[in-house]
Amino acid sequence: MENKFTSFLVLLLCFVINLVNSEYYHSESIVSMAPHNSVAHLHFYYFDIHTGNNPSAIVVAQANQTTLSPTFGNVYAIDNPLREGPEETSKIIGNAQGLYVSSSQNKDDVTLTMYVDYAFTYGEFDGSSISIISRNPVKEHTRELTVVGGRGKFRMAVGFAEIRTHFLNVTTGDGIIEYNVTLFYY
Repeated sequence: MENKFTSFLVLLLCFVINLVNSEYYHSESIVSMAPHNSVAHLHFYYFDIHTGNNPSAIVVAQANQTTLSPTFGNVYAIDNPLREGPEETSKIIGNAQGLYVSSSQNKDDVTLTMYVDYAFTYGEFDGSSISIISRNPVKEHTRELTVVGGRGKFRMAVGFAEIRTHFLNVTTGDGIIEYNVTLFYY
């Protein structure tokens, strides 16, 4: 009985010491209780192109049955360029590779579920990437996606991406999306 009580006291003491030693980071009022020691803010544009001779997003599977939404169940494979600016001539700083699924049955609601690795090939974070697995309700003006990991300088990253549609052709599906990403990493 005494060993259990002693173990409990040691755990409680460790918890209290951790709370007392937690640091406050003043970067947009972020309180950190995790051992991440670096914060990065990234800004780039994601080009999702479905048309032309060299599309960067293509349908690789689709549902067999008709639903209210004509795209529900479509699976897209992507290799989308990431650029410094919204112009097609802007410098490419990386690419986003992965999949997204049209996941809403409602024809008035376009929602994608994304499983994407954003790899950077230029600048300070060359050779590093972040992974986003999140729901993307496309019709909302500003959306927030979850960063669930990374590699290279972003190993063990967590964070979020605030995204906005810069351009969208609703007929073709071609779009340019602005990303503002906040990352916590080691």
